[in-house]
Amino acid sequence: MKVVVCVKQIPDPADPGEIDPSTKTLKRDVKLILDESDSYGVEMALQLVDGDGEVVLVSMAPNNEVLAMGADSAILVSDEALAGSDALGTAKVLAAAIKRAEPDLVLAATESSDGYTGTVPEQVAELLGMPSVTFAKEVAVADGTVAVKRQTEAGYDDVTCPLPCLVSVTAGVVEPRYPSFKGIMAAKSKPVDEVGIADLGIDAGAVGWAGGGQEIVAIEPAPAREAGEIVEDEGDAYERIVSFLEELKVI
Repeated sequence: MKVVVCVKQIPDPADPGEIDPSTKTLKRDVKLILDESDSYGVEMALQLVDGDGEVVLVSMAPNNEVLAMGADSAILVSDEALAGSDALGTAKVLAAAIKRAEPDLVLAATESSDGYTGTVPEQVAELLGMPSVTFAKEVAVADGTVAVKRQTEAGYDDVTCPLPCLVSVTAGVVEPRYPSFKGIMAAKSKPVDEVGIADLGIDAGAVGWAGGGQEIVAIEPAPAREAGEIVEDEGDAYERIVSFLEELKVI
């Protein structure tokens, strides 16, 4: 079985760097790290394959760290024309790169930590003509079918789907492994297929700033959190808490 995992490198959330005033986007000339949300999909892929198959990474930025986790190879799309790509432009590139691998299963995070659109996995699935299952907390594959426990507010739904398909994985469902020294050294010799958009048959006008269907009009800092109300129990604290919850329509 061949499993493709979409991965992304982002600025460190603890120190994201500066905003480019001309584009209103983060400058990406700082140290980039693997998006934590992607590490769960990589770990799930490695567990599904478990030495009997192949895990291929697809990314629009280098990911040697993930190869060191145990993935077998990577397809890296690198092209200056990709700067400023919106969610749909990103999906077009990822879908074209995934086609090169001809996978049985595609795994992705529910959303990236620097974008939070939550739309890219479903767009990729549509472009590939694959069925899609979202919010997976558990994935099993057998007899050409994937079985997913799909997380819901009330628990989970049992969903089955024929392969090939795309599954987006929720954070925290598995414990990602740390790259070992042996894995780090082995990653240096693993095959990485570096391609540009021309290799994928994508026109420069369909991606990047040229193909973007959205515009960033302003960047503002998040408002500071206001201090909460402290309830001192004078015998009626429970009544005040119940009243507060009723105002929020929680109860």
